Amino acid sequence: MANDVMQQMNDPMGSAIADFYRTGKADTLVVRSSMFEDDEIPVETLFREFEEMPELEQIALKAASGDILDVGAGSGCHSMALEKMGKKSVAIDISPLSVEVMKERGVDARLVNLYDESFSEKFDTILMLMNGTGIVGRLENMPGFFGRIKQLLKPGGCVLIDSSDLRYLYEEEDGSFMIDLSDEYYGQLDYQMAYKDVEGEPFDWLYVDFETLSFYAEQAGFKTELVAEGEHYDYLARLSCN
Repeated sequence: MANDVMQQMNDPMGSAIADFYRTGKADTLVVRSSMFEDDEIPVETLFREFEEMPELEQIALKAASGDILDVGAGSGCHSMALEKMGKKSVAIDISPLSVEVMKERGVDARLVNLYDESFSEKFDTILMLMNGTGIVGRLENMPGFFGRIKQLLKPGGCVLIDSSDLRYLYEEEDGSFMIDLSDEYYGQLDYQMAYKDVEGEPFDWLYVDFETLSFYAEQAGFKTELVAEGEHYDYLARLSCN
């Protein structure tokens, strides 16, 4: 019991996932930022089936092949969809309670930080969905991110990653964009999650436009391909080593 309490103290996402999985309901999972008003994540959407997923996620899951790494897997919905397709995946997350739930659901889940170099398996496809670029945090972390990805990819492997271009938040009535280029990159946000009385630590989160992602990817020796675009400045990219 004491271990459960310790896990919940700093794991609002996992606490929400565990509640919904075990009781069929959950309280509000709140996302805070110094830049925007509080937002909410409907916890039930974290358990969605393939047919309920956005088109970009469906395209990525269909394209994934070989040994697959599901990064930031949450409740494991993507890995479970892959299993139903007859595909093999390993799911990783830094949320202890989320990993517990995934294991109970039959997912090959590991409590692993992507940047933990003791995790040394290699994969044909790395899936980073639900704004997969978020884990990078800030633009200056891009070189380290791509260096780590290279360590995890098999020869000929690829990353399927999605993100959004937040420039729409700065759109003027005439269709132009009022972005201060002297300021920090507009897609860098700070977030904090809260669930019931459980508050997580603040963290950096990165939304990045495709052109900027491509620039850093190519600097690191990756080839970039725009696989598909969503309806609201979101997109799915394929990154592969040259």
